[in-house]
Amino acid sequence: MSFIPADNTLAVMAVLFVVASLGFAAEKTKWGKTLTGAVWTILGVILLSNLNVIPKASPAYDFVFSYLVAILIPLFLFQANLRRIFMETTRMALAFMIASLGTVLGAILAFNLVSLGPKSAELAGIFTASYIGGSVNYAATIETLGYANASMISAATAVDSLASALFLAMLAVLPAWRWLASRFVTIDHSEATDTKEASMESEAITSISLSWSVSIALVIVAVGTAIADALDVPSMKYLVITVLTVIPATLFPGLMARLKGAFEVGTVLAFVFFGAIAAGADIGQLISVAPMLLVFVLILLSVHSLVTFGLGSILKLSLPELIIASNAAILGATTAPALAAAQGWRGLVTPGVLVGVLGYAIGTFLGVGVAGLLG
Repeated sequence: MSFIPADNTLAVMAVLFVVASLGFAAEKTKWGKTLTGAVWTILGVILLSNLNVIPKASPAYDFVFSYLVAILIPLFLFQANLRRIFMETTRMALAFMIASLGTVLGAILAFNLVSLGPKSAELAGIFTASYIGGSVNYAATIETLGYANASMISAATAVDSLASALFLAMLAVLPAWRWLASRFVTIDHSEATDTKEASMESEAITSISLSWSVSIALVIVAVGTAIADALDVPSMKYLVITVLTVIPATLFPGLMARLKGAFEVGTVLAFVFFGAIAAGADIGQLISVAPMLLVFVLILLSVHSLVTFGLGSILKLSLPELIIASNAAILGATTAPALAAAQGWRGLVTPGVLVGVLGYAIGTFLGVGVAGLLG
C-alpha cells in the first residue's frame, strides 16, 4: 500500500505534474543541467514509487497513457509544414533523410547483435522513433506497440539521455577535426536565409493561442480516434492523428503558425508521460538492464554516424549540414538550431528547426515499421 492510494487519481496526477515541474527546474540549475529534465522527472517518480509514496499502478497513469499521449502529438506537429520543409530546405531535408536511414540501419544491426529480451523488436522500434523524432515519437511508439515494461522504458530513457549528451558533445567538436572536414564540400553557412521564422518566433504566447492550440489538438485526437475505431485499427490511432495534424499544417501554415505555446504544452505532457511510465519501474531491474541498453544504443549511434557522414560525403553535402541533420534526428528540433547558432551557421538555424519537425512527422511511422519488420 502506498501513502497516496491508487484510487486517489487527483493526488497521483498532482504528484506527476509537480515532479515534472521540478524536472524542468532541475535542468536549469548548475548541478542539474548534466541531465535532461525528462531524466530528473523519471528519477523523481521512481524514487517516490519505490518508497511507496505513490502507487506503481493507478487510474491516473491509465489516463495519461490513454489521453495525454494522444494530445501531445498534434501539439508538437502544428508546425509540420512538409511543403516548406522539402521546398525551402532541400539539401537539409536530404541530409535528414540520410540521418534517418542511419538510425533505421543502426537499430536493425543493434537488434541482431544485442538481445534485450522477448520484446527486442519493439524496443528497436522505440529507439528508432526516438532517434528520428524525439520524445513525441518515443511516447507514441510505446503506446502504439503496447510496450508495458516500465523498468525497461525508464532505463532506456536514462541511457538515451546519457548517450544523447555524449553524442551532442561529439557533434560539437567535429568541425575542428581538419582531416574529417577536408572530406566534405565547403559551403558558407554564416548568413541567415530566413528572417520570417525569427519574427514568427518573437510573437508572444497568449491565452487565446493556448486555448486554440489545446482545442484543435483535442478535435484532431477525437476525429483520429473515431477514424481508427471505424477502421477497426484502434492501435493505429496515433498514426492517424499524425496524418490529420500534418495535413492542415502543410495546407494552412499561416493559420497553424499562430498556435503559439503548443510545443511548450506538448513538452509538459511528455514529461508527465515519462513520469507515469517510471512509476511502475523497479530499481533493481532498471539497473540490471541498463548496461545492455547502453551497448544497444552505442551500436545504433555508431551506424547512424557512419551512414550519415559517409553517404552524406558521397552526395556532396557539407559537414555542417550533416551535423545539424544528425543533431535534429538524435536530439530533436530544439537543440539543432541551438548548435547551428553556436557554431555560427546562421543559414542552418531555420532548416534545423524544419527538419526536426519533419522527424516528428515521420518518426512514429518508421519506429512502428522497424518493430514490425523485426518482430
